[in-house]
Amino acid sequence: MADEKKLKDGLDDILGDAKEGAKKASDKASELADDAKETMNEFAGSAKEAFGGVNGENKKLVAGLLGIFLGSFGVHKFFLGYNKEGIIQLIASVVTCGVVGIVGFIEGIIYLTKSDEEFYNTYQIGKKPWF
Repeated sequence: MADEKKLKDGLDDILGDAKEGAKKASDKASELADDAKETMNEFAGSAKEAFGGVNGENKKLVAGLLGIFLGSFGVHKFFLGYNKEGIIQLIASVVTCGVVGIVGFIEGIIYLTKSDEEFYNTYQIGKKPWF
């Protein structure tokens, strides 16, 4: 009977420690989530500052670099305001495991090789969504 009492007390101690550990983990997870939200808001503010005043000339450079480095996710499409095409490219990239990313890479190169005026007329005024 004494052994059963010791076993029960031992299990109760372990259970109490587990509950305390779970509470600490939950508190830490909440703290990390709050930090992540704060970082995201800071990043969003910085991105708005950095890209908010981009004119036609600078948009070409940013769109071209986004196409080359993040083209498989369609980021350059979203940046230029082609949301539907950006979603299509993102989905196609996921379905093909990134193979369609070559399209973004090629578009990035095309963007950078066009003159500023030609890029502005074609992609910002003419709204040509692909190539």
